[in-house]
Amino acid sequence: MRRLLWLLMLPLLAHAAGEGAWQASSKGISLGYRGQVISSLPLAPAQPPDGLMTLVAWRYELIGPTPAGLLVRLCSQSRCTEIEGQTGTTRAFANVPASEPLRFVWEVPGGGKLFPPLRVLSNQVIVNYR
Repeated sequence: MRRLLWLLMLPLLAHAAGEGAWQASSKGISLGYRGQVISSLPLAPAQPPDGLMTLVAWRYELIGPTPAGLLVRLCSQSRCTEIEGQTGTTRAFANVPASEPLRFVWEVPGGGKLFPPLRVLSNQVIVNYR
């Protein structure tokens, strides 16, 4: 019960300290061919915050196997960083305006048809800023 109360109060404490967070999620994509590059829909805050990003957590969920050689990048309007694994965190966007949307960019290098195709069920980011 105490932990639940702490989790509920955390956004209030962060706001009081001049810090905050936003989260966004979207449906995923399908990629049928190697050599294609497909971007997710933009993930953006409901209301643009003031401040700069400090830490970004990501999560994506696949339907089916991960294709060999899969490259996933997380991109703001000004920079991209390669991410590994279906969940994680990065400080690669430190000092980027917290109002910038983020996108997942998917690619399987090479040529030819992917079988089975890459199917991404969902994408999610949590952006901490100060």
